Amino acid sequence: MDVFKAVETYITKMVSSPSAVKVLLLDSHTTPVVSLTTTQSTLLSYQVYLIDRIDNRKRDRMAHMKCICFLRPTPETMDALAEELREPRYGEYYLYFSTILTKTAIERLAEADEYEVVREVQEFFADYAPLLPCLFSLNHVSTPTDSLYGSSPNTWNPAALERSVQGVLAVLLSLKKKPIIRYEKMSGMAKKLGGEILHRIQTEQTLFDFRLTQVPPVLLILDRRNDPVTPLLSQWTYQAMVHELLGIHNGRVDLSRVPDIRPELKDITLTLQTDPFFSHNHLATFGDLGMNLKTYVASYQSRSVSTASINSITDMKRFIEEYPEFQKLGGNVSKHVALVGELSRLVGRDSLMDVGEVEQGLASGSGADFKAVQVLVMNPSIQPFNKLRLVMLYALRYQKQAASNIATLISALQESGVSQEDAQLVYAVLNMAGADQRQDDLFSIENILAKGRSALKGLKGVENVYMQHRPHLSETLENLIKGRLKDTSYPFIENQKGVGPNSVLQKPQDVIVFMIGGTTYEEARIVSLINQELVGNGT
Repeated sequence: MDVFKAVETYITKMVSSPSAVKVLLLDSHTTPVVSLTTTQSTLLSYQVYLIDRIDNRKRDRMAHMKCICFLRPTPETMDALAEELREPRYGEYYLYFSTILTKTAIERLAEADEYEVVREVQEFFADYAPLLPCLFSLNHVSTPTDSLYGSSPNTWNPAALERSVQGVLAVLLSLKKKPIIRYEKMSGMAKKLGGEILHRIQTEQTLFDFRLTQVPPVLLILDRRNDPVTPLLSQWTYQAMVHELLGIHNGRVDLSRVPDIRPELKDITLTLQTDPFFSHNHLATFGDLGMNLKTYVASYQSRSVSTASINSITDMKRFIEEYPEFQKLGGNVSKHVALVGELSRLVGRDSLMDVGEVEQGLASGSGADFKAVQVLVMNPSIQPFNKLRLVMLYALRYQKQAASNIATLISALQESGVSQEDAQLVYAVLNMAGADQRQDDLFSIENILAKGRSALKGLKGVENVYMQHRPHLSETLENLIKGRLKDTSYPFIENQKGVGPNSVLQKPQDVIVFMIGGTTYEEARIVSLINQELVGNGT
């Protein structure tokens, strides 16, 4: 299963016909999907000479061009499309929608097409952003007006529920999977989502008429609240660090605030498909990354007349600045030198290695006590945000044993520059995802020992003190693929065909995980490594 290839196949099919000069119209939802899966040069090879937004009213009339529309059928987009068809700017229209169209929507399109310019209407289920072959996002950012939650942290905002249902259905349809559905028992939201997805699958049986497999695929619906620790940890692998410290938004990174950055590097593209070095190193630890980048620069240095010694990031930067012709030859190298240089600067400036060591001790049970956290909270070189994360981790770890210490640390946060409002978020985390809210005890001695015994530990194991923690997802997936995931904790949605008394013992080959509340690059890395292990074992 590869969500990137699934979406790429849709986009290629979409733009490959008709064989004529074309314009591609997108909306705010489909623009990032296309930008993540194809390039401008690829689109040009299919005669797509213009890309625009359906809601741009200032487009010129070009009747000689064919128009491909790839849209998500939201009310706003359907209004813009109906207006477009009533006064068409192009000769022919080929309409592709990223999710299931309602009968009402189809009727409205037919009514708006007075000039009979629509040649094709299809559903291409690319209603999600493929970030990695094994990672997708629905690009839903929770805001006060568009929250994930309803009246309580265990109920859905109806709009977010519908968006999640449509997004997961699109993933299943694009991968051609009709799964059985399991969910985290403690999560009312997971059960609700699973029930809605099952209902839609049963309603759209013809769409889900795929070839049956001996062991059916599994859709596992999890809740972020059962593992609040993983998102709070500093990251130490390349892609995760770039996202954590700089931000990756639909394959782009903004470096405009980096000191002394060259103009052409202020906004860069960072995707596996267009960047071989990133493809090979996106899972690399920060230590390995420095060595790999040094080798990368040296390979280009060998093509120049320079014999300068390159032993550090500073040496790499100096080499690039001194040889302008290298900048042209090795633009991709320059990009990664700039990125790794900025990561190194931020790690040093914010004392992230000190923070990371204490975080790992709290998360993995290998150490880190009240005093260690208190020292960092009072350290002026530590950023307020990092102090807050440390205290949240301490509170989650020692909620039942050290309530007075938690209160002391919250007071210390306020004394060291964290606002009272932000400091109170420690209690908000405990209310949302504390010990009484979680299904599994992340910090029990038994749990920590079980992680130590994990057969998956061999997946490029524990590289260093900063990589001790393993997300709870790792253990959950291992139990699932070995037929050991208990249905008392991860039950099946009721009234599913194909679910019997022995279903819990089956060892599925295809698993799709949906995490309510969002996932992390650390968890995506674990999934990548599990997939590599399974492929290596021939399963």
